[in-house]
Amino acid sequence: MTRFPKWIVDEVRASKAGLRGSAAAGTAAELAKRSLHTVCDEARCPNKGRCFSEGEATFLLLGDSCTRRCGFCAVKKAAPPPPDPGEPRRAAELCRQWKLKYAVFTSPTRDDLPDGGAAHFAGTNRLIKELSPGIRTEPLIPDFRGDIKALETVLLSNPDVLGHNLEMVSGLYAGARAGADYARSLRVLSNSKRLRPDILTKSGLMLGLGEKPEELRKALEDLAAHGCDLLTLGQYLAPSKEHRPVAKYYTGEEFSRWADKARAAGFRAVLAGPLVRSSYRASALYAEAAARP
Repeated sequence: MTRFPKWIVDEVRASKAGLRGSAAAGTAAELAKRSLHTVCDEARCPNKGRCFSEGEATFLLLGDSCTRRCGFCAVKKAAPPPPDPGEPRRAAELCRQWKLKYAVFTSPTRDDLPDGGAAHFAGTNRLIKELSPGIRTEPLIPDFRGDIKALETVLLSNPDVLGHNLEMVSGLYAGARAGADYARSLRVLSNSKRLRPDILTKSGLMLGLGEKPEELRKALEDLAAHGCDLLTLGQYLAPSKEHRPVAKYYTGEEFSRWADKARAAGFRAVLAGPLVRSSYRASALYAEAAARP
């Protein structure tokens, strides 16, 4: 396995330092009290300390177990529980308590549910906006197996951004994204833009899984051509030795160059860096895009 470069280790240590503060402890306590999961915990996000110390978290709806078995993801692979009907209100109440101006929420893939969890996303979005007037919301959805009606259900709840991650270049899907489909994910974004052109679309790519430069360039072009407005680029970090190994660690300079290429491809706003994740600094990325004509 490729060794962690020192600058990655230093970045992760700096973020974890935030977990030792009282603000981070308070964030964790509030989430536990309301029985709410976060992608910060379940996906072992390296930014958890930094975000928790600032009172930020990305809610993980619909349980902490996924029905798919992607080789890069730390979320548990198991039979998930039935949807918790009280979860949307608890998430909305915490958004109000924290006086959030921007909320991101996602879920594991729930292929066991007829609508993939779309109604749960929509209900959560409506309640967040009802209890916190003026808040911006960003549901980060799975592909719903390409179900247009499920996508429409989420869009009708009027989020400000519709997120769906492409995750990696096309050539890596067969070995690392069981049950997912590159073209289907692109259609999620293009269908969202077609149905609701007023709602910004967002996606994310992990770098370091073994992609070639020409494959990454093609993925950027594909996303832009399918109406994606916002993009995040981050370094893949293997959650354990059992997960897909890291093929390459990109430097900060390389991330900057790929961010420039993405902007040149037509994205309205791009956030790129070793520890960037799809919901990291989401409100700032939205603001950058909203400021552009």
